[in-house]
Amino acid sequence: QVQLVESGGGLVQAGGSLRLSCAASGNIFRISTMNWYRQAPGKQRELVAGITRADTANYADSVKGRFTISRDNAKNTMYLQMNSLRPEDTAVYYCNADLNSLGLRGQYWGQGTQVTVSS
Repeated sequence: QVQLVESGGGLVQAGGSLRLSCAASGNIFRISTMNWYRQAPGKQRELVAGITRADTANYADSVKGRFTISRDNAKNTMYLQMNSLRPEDTAVYYCNADLNSLGLRGQYWGQGTQVTVSS
């Protein structure tokens, strides 16, 4: 069974920083693309950033220049360094991975971690 577990969320003042982590565990053969999504109250879930196995990253326009996504393939872990946080970044942040487990490829999600930015 595969699990994705996020950590690092919390309450921070505007202008502050947080670093999120997503650790994947279980019967994992290979992880392809990994992504961070977020969902604010009353809004649809949106893609924040994604990173390929070869470390090619892409970002939503709203976070470019402030957030940095990275991963450690040896540890099956992904990170999101969030700087210059704004109140509009407040949301539940979810980890997503496209991976191969026991011969089957599929999309997996974490349970989410709350990020709250106060003004």
